Amino acid sequence: MSRKTNEELQALVDKAAEGDKEALEMLAAGMQDLVFNLSLRMLGTFADAEDAAQDILLKMITHLSSYRGGSSFTTWVFSIAVNHLKNYKKHMFAHRPLSFEYYGDDIKNGNVQDVPDLTQNVEKNILAEELKMSCTNVMLQCLDTESRCIFILGTMFKLDSRIAGEILEMTPESYRQRLSRIRRKMADFLEQYCGEYGGGRCRCKDRVNYAIQNHRINPVQLDYTAAVEISVDTMLDVKNAMEDIDELSQDFSFCRPYRSPGHVKQLIQEFLESTQFSIVKNS
Repeated sequence: MSRKTNEELQALVDKAAEGDKEALEMLAAGMQDLVFNLSLRMLGTFADAEDAAQDILLKMITHLSSYRGGSSFTTWVFSIAVNHLKNYKKHMFAHRPLSFEYYGDDIKNGNVQDVPDLTQNVEKNILAEELKMSCTNVMLQCLDTESRCIFILGTMFKLDSRIAGEILEMTPESYRQRLSRIRRKMADFLEQYCGEYGGGRCRCKDRVNYAIQNHRINPVQLDYTAAVEISVDTMLDVKNAMEDIDELSQDFSFCRPYRSPGHVKQLIQEFLESTQFSIVKNS
């Protein structure tokens, strides 16, 4: 979706709320990368993020009539997404919670030297990059759900504290204070343990086989390697057209944005062609 003025976007939303299929497709296309990347950081894996993103986009489509224009459309979608993800219990880490203590202990005491070659002839540098992206994303699961959400909104999406506070139902001052503390906690952990983003001894290339053995990466299914990376500017183009951003964000470069998988777009298109959508549109 190209950059639009508030008035143009509101007109598009109005048409979509009336059941205009082309307008609905444009809104879904404009939001799907934002929703997928938020889901990926909140849930930790591509498969779970894809499922959740589909749920959120369908919820957006079927609840358009409840959008009243009191806040920007993107803020409204973020609110739907955040509430959905904070209560989402179907992802892998909902039943296997992590902690920084567990992660640190695994880095210090994992027997990486005792694991045989499990690379299946995949280049080790490729596997190391896959592990780096996977590890740092999963590391976010060491934060409690709300702290994770605060970190992602402030660091990856660079939301203005007023907008983020509105989404999370807290004051801008409280949001800024908590974001600062969470960033410091993340930065301290990276500095202590991670050799890729900090001063620690952990090197992804040394832990590739250990990670494969523990099912953290799979040589025949490299999600991050296969994903299409997009620029932050491209992903945030719609948001930046509607909302001012502040300069609070620290550069955590592992928060790379990706194009949402084609399955997400396909499911939305199938829904818009379905009998269920006709029922919703005519209700």
